[in-house]
Amino acid sequence: MKYHFKVHKEGSGFWAECMELSGCLTQGDSMEELRKNMQEALNLYIDEPSNSKKLAALPDDSIVPSRNVVEVQVDPSIAFAFMVRYSRIKHGMTQQEAAKKLGFVGLYSYQRLENKKCNPTLKVLYKIKKAFPDFSVDFALSC
Repeated sequence: MKYHFKVHKEGSGFWAECMELSGCLTQGDSMEELRKNMQEALNLYIDEPSNSKKLAALPDDSIVPSRNVVEVQVDPSIAFAFMVRYSRIKHGMTQQEAAKKLGFVGLYSYQRLENKKCNPTLKVLYKIKKAFPDFSVDFALSC
């Protein structure tokens, strides 16, 4: 999952703003530092608490990278957890309802999916895809 940042030069440093996520800004003294800070800012912005009702926008595929527009990859574990949560909320479900639809015995097993430290099995991926047909592992983990 890649988002786009517009890079601005200011004095001897740089700052950047994510074009899809309002308020996702960062700065750096060098382009190398700015790239690192863009990744960190993006991951922090996307990694919403599981009890939040706010959903970040998905990346805009129509934005084309250029000299001043760069793509920044979301950490794969954060992207996967975000997409599970995004799918649940888009389907109007609580975590409890999603856990039941996925066939989990307890809520904790489902909550782990929305946690960035999750490592789902193929069986769990199958259950997610069955419960949320529009869920795309490819989209979440695209490089």
